[in-house]
Amino acid sequence: MYDELDVLQDIERSVPGSVQYSIKRYKKHLQWSFEDTGMLVYNFEKNNPEANYLELKFCITGNVYCRSKLVECDYCKFNASKNCAEKIDSVDVLSFSFRPSYLTQFVKGKKQLDISDEVLSFSHTASFSKLLPLCNKTRKAIESLLNHPYSDTLENIFVNAQTQILLLYSMDCMLGIKEEVFTCKFLANADDREKISRAREVLLQHIGEPLTIKELSRKVAINECYLKKGFKEMFGTTIFDFYQSQRMEHAKYLLYEKGLSVTEVSLLLGYSSISHFSTAFKKHTGIKPCELLLR
Repeated sequence: MYDELDVLQDIERSVPGSVQYSIKRYKKHLQWSFEDTGMLVYNFEKNNPEANYLELKFCITGNVYCRSKLVECDYCKFNASKNCAEKIDSVDVLSFSFRPSYLTQFVKGKKQLDISDEVLSFSHTASFSKLLPLCNKTRKAIESLLNHPYSDTLENIFVNAQTQILLLYSMDCMLGIKEEVFTCKFLANADDREKISRAREVLLQHIGEPLTIKELSRKVAINECYLKKGFKEMFGTTIFDFYQSQRMEHAKYLLYEKGLSVTEVSLLLGYSSISHFSTAFKKHTGIKPCELLLR
C-alpha cells in the first residue's frame, strides 16, 4: 500500500479582486508514477451565474521543496531550487480559480470574439475541460510561484502577475483548437467532477485493497454508472485499467527497489494466488515478476 501522504506545504489564499488559489506540496515517494499535467476547466451555468468560473489546474512532479524555506537559502531565493542541498523531491498540485468579474476586463470593447475571448467573457455557453501542454514558459511560471521570497502585499502582487502569465499561456493554447466538451452532461457539474477526481485518489490509497465499483461509488457518493462513464471521460481510461496499471507500477517498485519476493508482493497487492499476480504483471510489463528480479 502507498505510504501516507507527507504534506510539505498547504496554502489556500485569495488575492482580492483577482484569483483564489491553492498550492499543495507532497513528498514524492519512489513508487509514485505520475505524468506532469495541466488542465483548464470552464464552468458555465446559464441559470446560476454566481457558479461560473475558470480554473487552471497543474500537477508537477520532480519539483523540489526546500527544508530551509523559513530562512530561505540562496539557491531558492533566486529560483534555482533544483541546486539546493536541502531539497526534497515533491509532487506539487496547484489550482487557480478566476471569477467572471475579473476575467471580463480583458475583453471589454472587442466586437469579434474568438474562443478564448468567449471563455473570458463567459459568453461561451457550454462547460468543458481542456488538457494543457506544459511548455518551458509554463513550467518557469509555476517554479516562480512555488519558490519566491515575497510575503504579504508584495506576495499578492507577485502571485497576481504570475497567474496572469499562466492565464495568458493557457488562453494561447486554446486558439484554433476545439475545446473538449463534456459528453457526459453530469460532468458540467463541478461537484460531480470533484467526486470523480476523489475516486481516483481513493483507488491510489487502496492499492493493496481492491475495491468493487459499488464500494468505490459509495465512498465518493456518486452513482455507479456515472462513476464509470465520468472516470473514462475525465482520465481517458477505465477504472479497472487505471487501477491495474497503478498496482503493477507499485509491484515493480516493491520487487525491484524494495527487494520483496513475488509471494510477498502478491499478498501485499491483494491477489488470491501468485499465478494470478504473475499473469497480471506479465500482461502489463511484458515480463514475469521473477524475470524482473534477475535484472
